[in-house]
Amino acid sequence: MNPNDHLDAGRLGRANRHLRRGLGWGAAAIVLASAGTLVAASGRIEREQSTYSGPQARQCIPARLNVSAVLAGTGIAVSPLPGSHDASPRTQISLLGPPASDLVDVTVTGKRTGRHSGRLHPYSQGDGASFVSYRPFRPGERVTVKGRLLTPTGVRAFSYRFRISYPDPVRYVPWPTAAPAKPGEVQSFQSAPTLSPPAVDVTQTSPHDPHGEIMATPYNGVSQSGPMIFSPDGQLVWMDPLPHNLFAANLQVQTMNGRPVLTWWQGYIPPQGFGLGEEIVANSSYQPIMRVRAGNGYLADLHDFRLEPDNTAVLTVFSTIHCDLSSDGGPRDAAVTDTIFQELDLKTGLVRREWHSLDHVPITASYASPEQSSAQWPFDYIHVNTVDPLPNGTTLLSARNTSALYVLDTRTGQIVATAGGKQSTVTMGPGAATAYQHDAVALAHGEVSVFDNGGKPFVHSQSRGLVVRLNLHNSTDTEVTELTHPTPIQSASQGDVQRLPGGDWFVGWGGEPYFSIFDASGRLIYDAHMPAPTQSYRAYLFAWRATPAYPPAIAVQPTATGASVYASWNGATQVASWRVLAGRSPRKLKPVARTPHTGFQAAVAVRRARFYAVQALNASGAVLGRSPVRTR
Repeated sequence: MNPNDHLDAGRLGRANRHLRRGLGWGAAAIVLASAGTLVAASGRIEREQSTYSGPQARQCIPARLNVSAVLAGTGIAVSPLPGSHDASPRTQISLLGPPASDLVDVTVTGKRTGRHSGRLHPYSQGDGASFVSYRPFRPGERVTVKGRLLTPTGVRAFSYRFRISYPDPVRYVPWPTAAPAKPGEVQSFQSAPTLSPPAVDVTQTSPHDPHGEIMATPYNGVSQSGPMIFSPDGQLVWMDPLPHNLFAANLQVQTMNGRPVLTWWQGYIPPQGFGLGEEIVANSSYQPIMRVRAGNGYLADLHDFRLEPDNTAVLTVFSTIHCDLSSDGGPRDAAVTDTIFQELDLKTGLVRREWHSLDHVPITASYASPEQSSAQWPFDYIHVNTVDPLPNGTTLLSARNTSALYVLDTRTGQIVATAGGKQSTVTMGPGAATAYQHDAVALAHGEVSVFDNGGKPFVHSQSRGLVVRLNLHNSTDTEVTELTHPTPIQSASQGDVQRLPGGDWFVGWGGEPYFSIFDASGRLIYDAHMPAPTQSYRAYLFAWRATPAYPPAIAVQPTATGASVYASWNGATQVASWRVLAGRSPRKLKPVARTPHTGFQAAVAVRRARFYAVQALNASGAVLGRSPVRTR
């Protein structure tokens, strides 16, 4: 992984073409199949099962759940987990804790494939290494890892075993073509004819100007899909439209090397409702500076991605594997979706740690049923959608299909507390229980914000933003704040809650195309929406300053008395006004008009000339960028 993987400084669309080729739908995680109709999110949740008959499925659940990743007496946290049955055939052997120089004589042997040649690659953080085999393991085989650890008191041998899973790749199903848009549902611009973003209807404005831009990733609607930024007044700021069957999710501002960056997931969303793609990191000129790919042969999932301050990142992976579920009420020949999160070393691309839900959470904790699980619809028993590593050495997870929040010991990977669901270890106060929730984020003083979908199937009358206080000292979970829309919204999937700097709350309603701001008392003070059935997995409000690397755009349309000049600059946030230049020669253009910047596109009527250009000016009148010269 090269942090300096800079791409063409022009339109981000050129970078997307690299991504499309890089993902390559012939990847191991995707199998091409005949086209079919893709069900919507609520339909997917209703039919996450179907019949299947195939090769004998193997055991995927370990004999003991929730064991420690730390090898006794060594301080080494390993993955795959000792005793697990769900490792990828292309897994690394991650040895996290001591310096790489203290790990010696590491050998890796497959029961069927024999001893594996490979190399021990150190982490750039100086706290361990990954053994990377030169060839894959065989599905179903037992793997033995041995080595020695140099300690101040001598040499300590270590050894452990795990099994390789039987991967069950999901089918590639093209999305159906969207229905034609109705008038007013899609925006269009003369100066940017390739952009057709969804219209944003602001129905309630805030008494104070929300500081920032709204970030969303519209899809499944009548407009273009892709990462999109718009201002609170509904005006487009930036969009990078994606082609059919390629989607974006989770657009937000994060920090890398002390600077703000844009990050989003991009890839394919199969009918099963997770992501197969990679994470994009772009600078304030919209130039991709890094592509973060999942390790161990997986593709990155859309649900969560977090940049950490030590040049690491955490992302989610959904792995579908064959599994005998007969002991849990399912078919013998079945499949299950194992939700994974990885901690990656951004400088090397190595997997520092990998956590699997099947190793820690029992199948019986799910509110979904395994009875009709299949290869086409694996049993998505947990569906982790949030991974929030905390400075105190714990990690907070949210899992939709168990309706529970989990607190892990980050180092050992063991669950130390469960809030909600069938197996809660804390006492849930009135109003604190969630159902099929998303986006759990740890706040100060033990508080946690969460988007409580309430279904589907719906067990609450409406979806809501929720803040709870999770106290692990007295094992209680109590409601602090509830955020509900005056017109009740039932969002079957997706959604998020964001605490804003001034104490307000921003809510993205996920499966329903609404964006709202509530004040600290829970009163709705801002509301906007896109046309149904548009969805946006999450949405955020962030301060964002950007100057694109590409120039402003211009279009000229002749009129009876002169010309109408249209100007825009996709992604620019500091334009205060536009200046129109005109003249008889492209080298001798003079200012002929100036107009304030009031939206994505400016339109200026000017007298007839042969050549035109526009300049984008900041609040001080300085030129930020100039368009190409156009003729009338």
